[in-house]
Amino acid sequence: MSQSISATEADWQREKIEKWWSPSKQLLKSIREYQKWQSSNFPFKAIFMKWNALQHRFWSVITGAEIHLNTKKMGGGLVLTHPNGVIIHPDVEIGVNCLILQQVTIVKGVKIGGHVDIHAGAKVIRSVTIGDHAKIGANAVILTDVPEGATAVGVPARIILPTKEK
Repeated sequence: MSQSISATEADWQREKIEKWWSPSKQLLKSIREYQKWQSSNFPFKAIFMKWNALQHRFWSVITGAEIHLNTKKMGGGLVLTHPNGVIIHPDVEIGVNCLILQQVTIVKGVKIGGHVDIHAGAKVIRSVTIGDHAKIGANAVILTDVPEGATAVGVPARIILPTKEK
């Protein structure tokens, strides 16, 4: 029996850094730390923000990813298995426990639900909503909303709704 991944409760273990050379996890850590200090009232927070911005630049170059320090909302448990070529606009909202593979582009205004898997080369090029537990196929080009639990494949993507179990 497979364990179900939550679309509402973040699994922070997915982002846990187990060894120093974990570029994608280090990139996420630098973003989360920067945002933590940004909302802090600590008197010397600017020093820590600059340090995290420097780390962010380093890990962005190493990973080849473009994820802004002020990305609007990134839910916990985000996994970037191979983040090279990943481009995420700062106004994107990403739910908890999502998976984003390499060469994915997500434009302004996209809302991604919880536990969404976005496979290699997918492009979300319109301001759409992707429902919880949805799957975006490799190289799919998303132009319309993707309902909860659905799979989107192709160019332009067609939606495959989940079958109802009896």
